[in-house]
Amino acid sequence: MANRYDVVVAGGGPAGSTAAIVLARAGFSVCVLEKDKHPRFHIGESILPRTTPLLKELGLEEAVLGLTHVPKFGAEFGFGNDHRTRKFSFTDGLIPGFPVFNIERSIFDKLLLDKAREAGAQVYEQRPVKGITKLADGDVEVESADGPVRARLLLDASGHGTVVGRALNLRRNFQDPELQKVAYFQHFENVERPAGRETGHPGIFMCAEGWFWMIGLSDTRTSVGFVTRPSFARTLNVPPTRLLQWAVSRCPVVRHRMRDAAGSAENIVLSDFSYRCRPYAGPGYLMIGDAACFLDPIFSTGVTLAMMGSSHAAGLAARMLRAELRPKAAQRQHCRYIERGTEPFWRLIRSYYKHSFRELFMHGTGPLQMPGAIISVLAGQVFPQQPWKLRWRHRAFDFCVWLQQHRELSPHRPPFHLVDEPAVELPLITGALTGSPREMSGPRGPAGQPPASAGAPGARASPA
Repeated sequence: MANRYDVVVAGGGPAGSTAAIVLARAGFSVCVLEKDKHPRFHIGESILPRTTPLLKELGLEEAVLGLTHVPKFGAEFGFGNDHRTRKFSFTDGLIPGFPVFNIERSIFDKLLLDKAREAGAQVYEQRPVKGITKLADGDVEVESADGPVRARLLLDASGHGTVVGRALNLRRNFQDPELQKVAYFQHFENVERPAGRETGHPGIFMCAEGWFWMIGLSDTRTSVGFVTRPSFARTLNVPPTRLLQWAVSRCPVVRHRMRDAAGSAENIVLSDFSYRCRPYAGPGYLMIGDAACFLDPIFSTGVTLAMMGSSHAAGLAARMLRAELRPKAAQRQHCRYIERGTEPFWRLIRSYYKHSFRELFMHGTGPLQMPGAIISVLAGQVFPQQPWKLRWRHRAFDFCVWLQQHRELSPHRPPFHLVDEPAVELPLITGALTGSPREMSGPRGPAGQPPASAGAPGARASPA
């Protein structure tokens, strides 16, 4: 390890690797300090269509699509007690979306980090940034296990660790209870998914207490998670590592799709959703990806925001290092890019937790091409800023969400509460996963077909 570089990158996830690829290819000396050893498990497996053009621009699309993945053409939304769901394609958007994919982050992140090495970046795994000793324009020093590392610029891509955010006390969690969330998740084999092109549609199933995700990762493996408020979880006499099982057993739609699923009853837990570390840039540093801010994962924004933001930040860094752009100007542009790219998603997230939003969104129709505009936002068509034709329709939709609370624009329906449902346990979800996916495949019903009782709100799936 040299003791001075042009750029030191804290973190080797999608944000750090993307920035390292761009800067190393531009001829700068780059050091990536990554705390883990890749491949390593990470959540955030559903990618937004806006990522596809960036992968093409970076020359990475072919390599990524060579990994095990599931093509993603749209998404599926529904209420947890109603098997009638709404499926949409990204081509239905006002700005048509690109085909994209779901993928296990362990292999995706490793590929990106390997590509950073190939580009010429010096990558050091299991070498976290232990502290910051100097942070000034053109002169940065961080501490690693191998001693101090100096550079002209620090790119903080340290994820939830937010190295700069914590050092400068910038991290602020949102106080809105609806933006304080905890997720319980696990991978399972043989979860039922829609057939054909829709098999890669991430499934989002809503209840009053939160929502579930179901994301296909391969022919047999599916990521399943439940997101709720920590305050609600604390009211349950359930160990945190068993809360996903508790929720699935009370959700008719998710429970039915997992009737033949095999896997562990113990889940992983991730909390501390929704924070920002303003300002996202300052003397000697730019923050990218989750180190800058973290949004509720309902719309799968993490990887796309990380890669788009880091690619833009790397471009600014290159101009700054060549003395083509003053540091203050680069910092202002970076902050503006992050704010403009995240603002539409913050608004959608806040609306999503209103029952009136769910009623309108599930209805699927509306005037002035508003549904198509919302689909385009969900596809990530907001960079470098949300186009006007999306922006004004998004605001009109926000007004309709408010009006729906007072006047029926689409049919009202009662919220679905997990706590009102009797539990039906799934016998195959007991111990840890064993055997290969092929060995674990078992008998399956026709994909996408609910039980005979499905149809009306409140209908429950029969236990398998």
